[in-house]
Amino acid sequence: MNTCYLLLGGNIGDSALKLKQAIALIEQKIGATLKKSSVFKTAAWGNKDQADFYNQAIILETLNAPTELLANILKIEELLGRTRTNDRWQERTIDIDILFYNKEIIDLPDLKIPHPYIQERKFVLVPMNEIAGNFVHPILKKTIEELLNECVDSCEVQIEK
Repeated sequence: MNTCYLLLGGNIGDSALKLKQAIALIEQKIGATLKKSSVFKTAAWGNKDQADFYNQAIILETLNAPTELLANILKIEELLGRTRTNDRWQERTIDIDILFYNKEIIDLPDLKIPHPYIQERKFVLVPMNEIAGNFVHPILKKTIEELLNECVDSCEVQIEK
């Protein structure tokens, strides 16, 4: 069994509902959720001229290999209305990123694990810290909590009520 850490996010439509639907589909098609963070609301990152994002981190167990996990995630995003473009940091119904896969380091053309920008983004670190603050980044050799304390990202991340 493999332990994976995912970040879910979205800012089109009922984003809180999309997060719930995404988790239900992940549990149906990929594996059991072990832990979920609170839902957090954050200003858009990169392209700031769009609605706020709702984000949630989850830990799950899966039998999926990394590339199979990615393929299943892309199918779930499509089922939930995600249309992929080459534009970065655009609004979306749902986005599911693989942050960590066990403690493996994977460097393929279409799959980089750990996600290469974890340490730069509070909207990733805050929910991850809530559920896995002591997890050690396999490349940076620092805990999520340490990375959050060192992060210079100024975006405000608030628990959504």
